Amino acid sequence: MCGTCGCADEESKTIVLEQQVLAKNDGLADANRNWLQARGIAMINLMSSPGSGKTSLLARTAREFGAAPLAAVEGDQETGLDAARLRDSGCPVVQINTGTGCHLDATMVADGLRALRPPHHSVLFVENVGNLVCPALFDLGEQARVVLASVTEGADKPLKYPHMFRAADLVLLNKIDLLPHVDFDVAGFIDAASMANPGVRVQRLSVTTGEGITEWYDWLSEQAHGY
Repeated sequence: MCGTCGCADEESKTIVLEQQVLAKNDGLADANRNWLQARGIAMINLMSSPGSGKTSLLARTAREFGAAPLAAVEGDQETGLDAARLRDSGCPVVQINTGTGCHLDATMVADGLRALRPPHHSVLFVENVGNLVCPALFDLGEQARVVLASVTEGADKPLKYPHMFRAADLVLLNKIDLLPHVDFDVAGFIDAASMANPGVRVQRLSVTTGEGITEWYDWLSEQAHGY
């Protein structure tokens, strides 16, 4: 402890508080997981930085994916713009606005589940708040975590935000139709993702052109039939 200001005590209190918050969240996430598993619902936590294409991916998936019913919990700090886009694509959706919050937590998702009541044997997407840090820390009760990156971002993102990629079951690299126009090292990105998460599956796609979208639907079908 610092004899002058007691700063070590303050640091210890901060660490304990974080542990308590996460422990409480984990208990609620387990309750979400049990509720979903009892109904055969595969919940996918979709995470990315802002602008990577999460909503565009989900809107196209809602229009084209026919292997299971889809629903979504949409997380944003403000507005219902993305929820409206998904609703226009035929996807039942509940909007959760976090205000200044930078992520969804298990309590928010539980509220979304009660409001949405997704059908049995469906796929439920949680479109998390655009952020490559905080969403990775909070278990929501999901079956799988997908991290979406794009070629308009740096190829070193997995090295800069390793916890996000370490938590991923699948990494999607979007906007590959723009590769002729941007300086992006695809091989370097895949190597960086493998350094953060050895063996992680990396799939390349373009939501705009549809290149690689079938592989995404195949993976999603695996999750839907995982029960």
